[in-house]
Amino acid sequence: MRVVGVDPGSVVAGFGVVDGTAQHPVLVAAGTIRVGSVKRGPARLNEIYRRLIEVIDHYRPQAMSLERSFVAVNAQSAFRLGEARAVAMLAAAERNLEFFEYTPAEVKMAVASHGRADKGQVKAMVRRALGLGAGFALEDDSADALALAVCHLIRARFDAAARGESEPACGRN
Repeated sequence: MRVVGVDPGSVVAGFGVVDGTAQHPVLVAAGTIRVGSVKRGPARLNEIYRRLIEVIDHYRPQAMSLERSFVAVNAQSAFRLGEARAVAMLAAAERNLEFFEYTPAEVKMAVASHGRADKGQVKAMVRRALGLGAGFALEDDSADALALAVCHLIRARFDAAARGESEPACGRN
């Protein structure tokens, strides 16, 4: 199964594409979409959307994994994050990807076996799961996106087992 994880942001959005299974995830691609502060409002969202569509079209994932919204201290930041999430959801819908959301605690639990793991621990476990050496440059935003993709592979495995299936299948939203 090929999954794209997206760490939405209104200035920098991370993406990570992972293929394989929970036991053998393989890195396909990771990166960031940087729209900077030059573009504002709808133009910025359009750029994020357009670049996500390019990632999806190039790597052809079957599913998208996105972090479920959380409550932010700053209302404006929460609105901007919501807009970026909506753009990612639209890109998934536009390309008929199955769509999955996970809370930060679910991602941390799946990847680091601890629901309160810090960013450093999650990043280290993503490196370990994907066999990435210390020399592989991994930005925080793309590490978070990869964690979302790996989380989905792990959750899909457990969901399949709960249904009595041997192979994970997309289908839970």
